[in-house]
Amino acid sequence: MIHNTLVKIFFLFCFSFNIVKADSIKFGLGSCLDQDYPQPIWQSIQNEDFNYFIFLGDNVYGDVPSGSLRKMRRAYQKQKSILPDFLDEINILSIWDDHDYGINDGGSDYRNKKRSQKMFLDFWEIPKDDLRHKREGIYFSKEEIFFNKKFKLIFLDTRYFRSDLKGRKGRYAKNKDPNATILGVEQWKWFQDQINKDFDFLMIFSSIQIIPQDHGFEKWDNFPKERDKILNIIKKYKDKTILFSGDRHRSGIYKKDGIIEVTASSMNKPGSTFFENDKYLIGKTYPQVNYSILEIFQKSINITIKDESGKVLNSINLNVD
Repeated sequence: MIHNTLVKIFFLFCFSFNIVKADSIKFGLGSCLDQDYPQPIWQSIQNEDFNYFIFLGDNVYGDVPSGSLRKMRRAYQKQKSILPDFLDEINILSIWDDHDYGINDGGSDYRNKKRSQKMFLDFWEIPKDDLRHKREGIYFSKEEIFFNKKFKLIFLDTRYFRSDLKGRKGRYAKNKDPNATILGVEQWKWFQDQINKDFDFLMIFSSIQIIPQDHGFEKWDNFPKERDKILNIIKKYKDKTILFSGDRHRSGIYKKDGIIEVTASSMNKPGSTFFENDKYLIGKTYPQVNYSILEIFQKSINITIKDESGKVLNSINLNVD
């Protein structure tokens, strides 16, 4: 991705001083973007005229079974040459998942995770004074004011500290060890501190799904204590919280106890066409190439899942009054 520094400064200035006036703020979201596959989805995404785009993980495919980072380095180099120039003109936010972490379904025991973190931060051009350069893990938060409301955006790292999975891929079992974790001690403390701050609306971005329970792949429910913990922490904000996830190579909208989760996946690696259901699923899942839209208005939020051509697959509206 080629940076146009003056353009980015102009846009940051406009947002900071409310010079940009609009009826809505638009976020695009997607995950699972393989540098070795065609990426025609960018045409539809460009047509949306987003203010932000959020990469939800697997933003490149650089992992190999050995855990070597040689492919990762090449993957980032190639992706940099492919990502469209219009991304330079909007706000980009990103977290990682296993394929840009360094090893498939990897967790805290990945030996190259510190080097991988540096490569991730360098690729996304995270400023050197950012805390992510000073601590372990790529979690962070942002606060934005839209239409006189404070939106708290929390971006989680579900890889760096995660305990071992139980079972085998596609049939993962629940890890009920009382010490098993997804976020790790320090990130949990940080998360609780973020939640305790004042805000009007909460958005949490996790590479793996939080609400769904009924499939055998990676998800928070592989660590039921951790899933219960995060849902219990945020339940008092249930009418003003949206969760976002990627990873699955299929999109969907889920709802549990008033909390919405949107899974946006995949941008250019469609999933298998097998039927998948979940007790919390609204409608169905969509294995075709897709991206999601979060559009914030004065009194409402619209969430839409679209396919590669821009056709609406599913949507939901929320009141933010």
